[in-house]
Amino acid sequence: MRPGEGPEVEGSLSPVPVLSDVIAALDGLWPRERAEQWDAVGPVCGDPDTEVTRVLFAVDPVQEIADEAVALGAELLVTHHPLYLRGTTTVAADTFKGRVVHTLIRNGVALHVAHTNADRADPGVSDALAGALGLRVLRPLVPDPEDPAGRRGLGRICELETPLPLREFAALAAARLPATAQGVRAAGDRDRPVRTVAVCGGSGDSLFEQVRAAGVDAYLTADLRHHPASEAREHSPLALVDAAHFATEWPWCEQAAAELDAVSDRNGWGLRTHVSRTVTDPWTAHAASSATAATAPQAGFAVAPTNTGAPN
Repeated sequence: MRPGEGPEVEGSLSPVPVLSDVIAALDGLWPRERAEQWDAVGPVCGDPDTEVTRVLFAVDPVQEIADEAVALGAELLVTHHPLYLRGTTTVAADTFKGRVVHTLIRNGVALHVAHTNADRADPGVSDALAGALGLRVLRPLVPDPEDPAGRRGLGRICELETPLPLREFAALAAARLPATAQGVRAAGDRDRPVRTVAVCGGSGDSLFEQVRAAGVDAYLTADLRHHPASEAREHSPLALVDAAHFATEWPWCEQAAAELDAVSDRNGWGLRTHVSRTVTDPWTAHAASSATAATAPQAGFAVAPTNTGAPN
């Protein structure tokens, strides 16, 4: 499904939809049945008959984001990451996740999750990542066998319009993605040209086999662990670019808001969508190693920004 091609929603076509109408639209964009079996997607809390006028999109369902939704006056919070990925036996307010639920319910805010179903969508999380980097998407890295058009799936194989040395491509990623304490790390010959790139928003070191098979020059993802990254470098001259998990998935929030806007316009709902600019990456500071500090006078203990800096 491409931007502007969102689902027609049966139900209320009044200027103010109710939550069940908006949830139906979200399920049309990112069907729950396309999520991985282990995932926890869909509605977490909310009254299906509540009218919805404002929707906030964010990466993480943490307390700061719940408070932001309340302050905004949103009736619906849509996050990429699940609140209860592994289930729970309590929503008591003296637990941090229970406190999020109580904050939302007490203030009339519903919570909906689109996780791996959004990863595999067309357009999906990796399309948004590629767009943020100015890459042209060629095809999925791991195609969805149930999609005859071959546009859905995990990750994306892309290309740069003009090849860049690895050092410049890594710098481009650092400039285009939200700033985090980690920044962007790279492995490989920094002067080797990069034209073809595989990208995967979020943790991507489980896809090295598919990346090698694609024969790309570089792989940009998040959460690269020592051993998978080391082995990938030994296998081939594949360059690695490792960004923060949050940074690689945040562009999806803007893409997702635009998709819901298109559905709202088509149905005459007049929804107001917002994207949280709050950086919820758990790492808040970075201390450069002594070798780096010796070659970079500005290096040292750097505090990460708390806002993406983009206008809402």
